[in-house]
Amino acid sequence: MSSVAADEDRRFVRETGQERAVADLAEPVLDELGFRLVRIKISGRDGGTVQIMAERPDGQMSVDDCATISRRLSPVLDAYDPMPETYHLEVSSPGIDRPLVRPSDFATWVGHDAKVELKEAVDGRKRFKGRIEDVVDDEVHLKVELEGNPEPMIIGLPFSLIGEAKLTIDADTLRADLSGGDAAH
Repeated sequence: MSSVAADEDRRFVRETGQERAVADLAEPVLDELGFRLVRIKISGRDGGTVQIMAERPDGQMSVDDCATISRRLSPVLDAYDPMPETYHLEVSSPGIDRPLVRPSDFATWVGHDAKVELKEAVDGRKRFKGRIEDVVDDEVHLKVELEGNPEPMIIGLPFSLIGEAKLTIDADTLRADLSGGDAAH
């Protein structure tokens, strides 16, 4: 893989604490199986749940893929025991409101709407919602509506500042995507 392709495929979102410990164990297993880690989420739901969100490099994921990952990952998590309590392992695909964790995710979803939350404020703002226009160098360009501006503007948000990002799908966009058309944005 070229360094440009590797940069586009690196996750800029990094877990912390227990989620980081699980990610460190899960990523090598996922890589070996041909999957990419999207996100690790630990919650108190159902007495403790570890959710591992993964996908193939082409974005696909089947129920059988989830089962394969679960079978291979369960013994690793049991052996290293990164969770002090009992937990349920849940393996899933990203879904339609998928997290965007790599520059390549933004490139794949150009023309779709996304919500982006920055780690620190830029011009007094941390949250942005807009249409993904493109990815240039180390930033995503979003078309956003900013208070005080009559027309939407294209702004650049550096990947290094993004804390969390996800697609936002409205009913018109979903219908257009399902029918193979193009929704009016």
